[in-house]
Amino acid sequence: MSIEFIGLVHTAPGSEGVPGSGPAVQPGYVAELARAHEYADFDRVLLAHWSSSPDAFTVANHVLTATDRLGVLIAHRPGFIAPTVAARIYATIDAFHPGRVALHVISGGDDADQARDGDVSDKPTRYRRSDEFLQILRQSWTSSSPFDFTGEFYTVTGGWSSVRPAEGGIPVYFGGASSDAIRVGGRHADVYAFWGEPLAGIAERIREVRAAAEPHGRRPRFSVSLRPIIADTEQAAWDRAAAVLEATTEGISKLRKAYPFSSQKAEGSKRLLDVAAEGDVHDTRLWTAVAKATSAPGNTTALVGTTEQVADALLEYVRLGVSTLLIRGFDPLADALGYQDVVQLVRDRADTEGLGHPGLDRLPTQSPQLTAV
Repeated sequence: MSIEFIGLVHTAPGSEGVPGSGPAVQPGYVAELARAHEYADFDRVLLAHWSSSPDAFTVANHVLTATDRLGVLIAHRPGFIAPTVAARIYATIDAFHPGRVALHVISGGDDADQARDGDVSDKPTRYRRSDEFLQILRQSWTSSSPFDFTGEFYTVTGGWSSVRPAEGGIPVYFGGASSDAIRVGGRHADVYAFWGEPLAGIAERIREVRAAAEPHGRRPRFSVSLRPIIADTEQAAWDRAAAVLEATTEGISKLRKAYPFSSQKAEGSKRLLDVAAEGDVHDTRLWTAVAKATSAPGNTTALVGTTEQVADALLEYVRLGVSTLLIRGFDPLADALGYQDVVQLVRDRADTEGLGHPGLDRLPTQSPQLTAV
């Protein structure tokens, strides 16, 4: 199998450097952006989650209906929907669109954003809750007979679902940079997701997650999220990067006045900011200036260069053991279409070098009793 590419679909135009306009949900734009990713041969698109975002399950159905083969990676914060209910929602979407649905577990790195939805638990508590949530989710997807579960956060008596995904289940992606995240993600993740750090940092994190996964007999795949800025020449790409930074700096300044930002930083954000403090460019073309300007609230590091140069940079991550590349631009629709050549080039070279990824390592059925992490 070749390298997996994931894009991102928001429900309205706009990004850090492109001002949004119109209502928060624009169905025509969602369909157009989804089709652009399908045209560019992406495998999936991420549907992100934050406390003010539109409902991702509804958006997923719209994306899946508007496309023929494109998959969705639906971000989900455990704690707001019972795991048995969430399991049925995911399995039901998968029943209508077989093999096109995946779950991205976001335990929550920002206390303030969690509190906006009524969750005042701290991060260690959220990760313990995510562990239980995923145990029950797997049980709901795999158990052909009723099961019980007793834990710190959830008690299920006679749990059973009439709708279950096909054998092999729904892939579980997991993100987080803290020790708690690595411990829980190592136990449960089919794919562990990182933000775009320098190569040495990604190599270090792969070793950490593999060590956490090994006691559970798991071999997760790995994902890296990056923001390619591409032009016909390298100088033109850097010129475009400078324009992105200027627009982003102006846009973030306006956004901070309208929306209260938390001073708290997730571990992943701290790592990106530490890298950015060391310099704007790493590994030749990993650019961190936008991460610095925005305080790195998400995947904000870019790869700057020509199509060939960016493809080469992406392949360096693949050679480390990364098999999923989440790439999105600062001009979402135009960049999604423009990435087509990069996607094809990376896949061709990865196949030539024998770097295709293995199949997903599925989690064996968990005991219905909580195992401490």
